[in-house]
Amino acid sequence: MTAVTTDEGRRPPLVLRNRAFGTVWLAQVLTQAAVRMFQVGVSWWLVAYAVAGGRGLASGLFMAVSTLPAVALAPVVARSVARFAHRSVLRAAAGAAGTAAAALAVWAYAGGLPLAAAYAATLALAACQAFFDPCLTTSVPELVDDEDIEAATGFELSTQSLASLGGALLGALIVDAAGVAGLAVGCASAYLVAAALITTVRFRTQTAPGAEDGAEEADGQRSLRGILAGLPFVRRILLCFTAANLFTTAVFVVIPLYTKSVLADGGSTVALLEASLGVGTLIGSFTGARVPGRPTTLGAWLLTLMGLALAAPGLFTGRFVFAGCLVVAGWCVGVIGVRFVALFQRLVPTADKPGFFAVMQAVLGATFPLASLLFGLLGDRLSPQTLCLIQAAGLLPAACALALLRDDDAGADGRPGTDDTGSRADVDGHDGHDGTGDADAPADPARTGSADEVTRGATSHPSEPVVTGGKR
Repeated sequence: MTAVTTDEGRRPPLVLRNRAFGTVWLAQVLTQAAVRMFQVGVSWWLVAYAVAGGRGLASGLFMAVSTLPAVALAPVVARSVARFAHRSVLRAAAGAAGTAAAALAVWAYAGGLPLAAAYAATLALAACQAFFDPCLTTSVPELVDDEDIEAATGFELSTQSLASLGGALLGALIVDAAGVAGLAVGCASAYLVAAALITTVRFRTQTAPGAEDGAEEADGQRSLRGILAGLPFVRRILLCFTAANLFTTAVFVVIPLYTKSVLADGGSTVALLEASLGVGTLIGSFTGARVPGRPTTLGAWLLTLMGLALAAPGLFTGRFVFAGCLVVAGWCVGVIGVRFVALFQRLVPTADKPGFFAVMQAVLGATFPLASLLFGLLGDRLSPQTLCLIQAAGLLPAACALALLRDDDAGADGRPGTDDTGSRADVDGHDGHDGTGDADAPADPARTGSADEVTRGATSHPSEPVVTGGKR
C-alpha cells in the first residue's frame, strides 16, 4: 500500500500522462485565451480610442453582446452536443471562430473598422465558444478514467484562469501596439491551431453512434425543459450563483472605466488588472481542492470575501490596491468553480450531462447581458468607485441564500439534495430512479455513495468571475 501511494505521489500531472486530454485542454486554453483577448482588447479600444462620449454604454453593450450566445443558443448547443461526435463539435467551433477572426483582420487592415463590425465579430466568437465549452465539459469522461475526473475538472476550470491571465494580459497591449487588426490576427491564429490540435485526438466512444436517435430527441427536450426539475438542490445552487454573477460580471465593465477615469492610465494597467484577476483564479483552481468545508457553506464565505475584495477599490484608490483585490476575488472564483463543478459532475446522470452543462451555462449567463448594460449605463452617471461598492453590496444577499441551502436542502445525514421526505432523488439526479440505466456505470457508485463520499467528491478536488465555470 505504501508503494502504491509513493507511485501515485510521483505521477506526472494529468495533462502530461494523458496525451488526449492534454491536447484537448491545450486547445481549450487557446480558444478561451483568444476570446478573452478579443473581449478585453476591443473593450479597451472602445473606451480609449473609438468612442468619445458614452464610453460606459459602448463598453457595456459590447460585453452584453459577448454574453448573449451562451444564453440564446442553449437549446441548440444541448441538442448538438448530445447528437454529434464531440470531436467534430469542438473542431467545428474552433475552426469557425478562426475564420471569423481572420475575416475581421482582413477588414481592419483594409480600412477603418466600424463599430458594428467589432460587435458582430464578438457575437460570432462568443457563439462558437458557446458550443466549445459545454461540449468539452461533457467530453471529460471520454478522455480520462473515472478516478481522474476531479483532476481533469480542475485543469479544465483552470483554463479560464490561464485565458484571463494570458489573453487579458495581451488584449489591451496588442490594441495599443497594433490596433484591432493585430488583435484579430492573434485570435485567428489561436483558434486555428486549436482546431488542428483537436483533429489529432481520438475520443473514447461511450455510446454507439446513431443509437436511440428517437430517444436522444426526447432527452434533448427533457434537458431543455426539465433537466433541473429532478435536481432541486443543484438548481438552487445555480440560482444563487446566477444572482451573484449579476454583480461579479460587471468587473469587466468596471476595469477599463476605472483605469481611464480614476487611475488615468493606459493599456498596461488594464493588462495588469486583468492579469491579476487571472492569477487569482488560476491559484484558486489549483488550491480549491485543499480548502475544507461543505460546498454551500464554503461558497457563502467565498462570496462574502469576494464582496469585500471588490469593495476595497471603491474606498482606497491605487492600481496595486485594485490589482491585489482582484487577485483575492479571482481566488474565490477559482475555488468555487472547482468545488461545485466537480460536485455537479458526480450528481448529474451521464445521459443528462450534455443538456445539463448547456443549461448550466445558459442559467449562469442569463444575467450577463443585463449586468453589462446596467453597469455600462451606470458607468456614464456614477464614478467607478461607486460601481465597486454596488458590486460588493450585491454579493451579500447571494452569499446568505447559498448559506441557507445547508439547512434547507441537506438532510439529517448531511447529504446535499435530500428532500423533506428523505428521498435520494436530488442526489441521484432522478425522480426516485436508481441510475442503473446510465451509460457511464462506473461513475454511479461515486454519485450515489454515502453522504461523505458525495460531499468529498467536490471537497477533495471541483467569465473571469463567473462562478462554477460558466463562460463569457
